[in-house]
Amino acid sequence: MPTRFGGSVTQDWEPVVIRKTKPKAQALRDPKIVNQALRSGGQVQTVKKSDAGVNRKGPATALNARKLDEAAEPAALERVGTDVRQAIQKARMEKKMSQADLAKQINERTQVVQEYESGKAVPNQAVLGKMERVLGVKLRGKINNNNK
Repeated sequence: MPTRFGGSVTQDWEPVVIRKTKPKAQALRDPKIVNQALRSGGQVQTVKKSDAGVNRKGPATALNARKLDEAAEPAALERVGTDVRQAIQKARMEKKMSQADLAKQINERTQVVQEYESGKAVPNQAVLGKMERVLGVKLRGKINNNNK
């Protein structure tokens, strides 16, 4: 059987006021709300952006371009040398492996092996080490010898 509250029950006669929250900044930019404010005669603030509709920034871009031009760093990265490329191809052919087979054994994509054999790859010591292990050829000492 349900029990009832044994204490005295009183009523609260003070009014409760519920107020609307202020609109958020995103809602103020909503075109519907702006048009409604214009129709009702409310205040609408308009701000023109300095770079609106223009695909360029001020003089900072020219300054950054000048810094890039004056930089002492070389623009091109070092690529795999011809002797390394040929050594990889020769060792792979001697073992009668395809590029896909070599890539599978060194846990890399076929595209990586293609880039190394075509000379487009930037030398990575970890990848060269894996190739040396699988092919049984020394590759890492030959990178710097080609550029001298």
